[in-house]
Amino acid sequence: MNKLIFANLLHRPLRSLISVFAVAIEVIMMLTIIAIMVGQLTGQKRMNNGIGADLIVRASNAMIFNGINGAVIPVKLEGILRALPHVAVATPVNQKLSMVDGLEVLWGIDYPTYSQLSPFIFVSGGPPQKLDDVIVDDVFATTGNGHRVGDTILIEKRPFRIAGIFEHGKGGRKLISIDAMDDITGTPDKASAFYLKADSPENIALITKEIHAVRGLEDYQVMTMEEWYSLMTPDHIPALNIAMRVVIGIAVIIGFLVIFQSMYTSVLERTREIGILKSMGASNLTIVGGVLRETALLAIGGVVVGVAASLAVKSALAHWIPTLYLDMNATWVARGAAIAFVSSVCGALYPAWMAARKDPIDALAYE
Repeated sequence: MNKLIFANLLHRPLRSLISVFAVAIEVIMMLTIIAIMVGQLTGQKRMNNGIGADLIVRASNAMIFNGINGAVIPVKLEGILRALPHVAVATPVNQKLSMVDGLEVLWGIDYPTYSQLSPFIFVSGGPPQKLDDVIVDDVFATTGNGHRVGDTILIEKRPFRIAGIFEHGKGGRKLISIDAMDDITGTPDKASAFYLKADSPENIALITKEIHAVRGLEDYQVMTMEEWYSLMTPDHIPALNIAMRVVIGIAVIIGFLVIFQSMYTSVLERTREIGILKSMGASNLTIVGGVLRETALLAIGGVVVGVAASLAVKSALAHWIPTLYLDMNATWVARGAAIAFVSSVCGALYPAWMAARKDPIDALAYE
């Protein structure tokens, strides 16, 4: 039976290759698109892991993503937060979601206090000195034809001079002064959030209570950075979960239909062969098993090709677009491979059942 299965696959090589590539496309769709979606969340964590803050303070109605809440917190709140007994550093940040040069979050910071959270490590250049200065991270500096200190870049269609290039992980790719950002957003003396550093890790919970004890700040969101990172999952973003399910559903339908058509056609072409097998005593289970084993081989080939191609696409995108994070972890690779395999086998169930139902006499008389 195994020899017969391989012979059937080699008898129609083009159809077999199309089936393999269909499964591969199913895997590529799932892994690549989901890697981009989930990568936007994990990218947020990676870009913020070097800020050095212990707490983030935001307005009561703020959403978890940076840059989409607007600047509604008075900058003068810095003095109130800094005066709390266990706050060592309080710094305002104005974040804006921009789509002028692709989807990105622009950061306006107060450099003197922001740098107290965790010192900047400059690859070249240094801190901003003027209102139209910008500092960029080393990842952004490698994009395009490369950027160097002294170059001029456009932010929201305004020219800024690169004063320094720092090691990534400080929140944004491009950091300008909060005054310049206030001017861009039209929100003078306002911030999107405050980042706080505690005088001791043991006092972080106490700071939260102290902030909520201040009149007017009772409803403000106060989270540790770890708590904020924990929200960066698809489970906390319903729209993202829906989009991921849609992508998986479309991919599954593609794989299912192609395998169904391939195996259905294969069964029709092998009607006499099936009749001979049944006349020789082959059971219905043997016939079904043969069709499903043939499908399993096609599915395994497609999964292997799909995973390899997905990893190649990830490497290519990482090279061409270094600012784009892709999260293609082992869990999702295994899940995508399993979904593609199961959907392919399901696509062969009806053709296998149809083959098993064939009457051997009718099958032998089939022309």
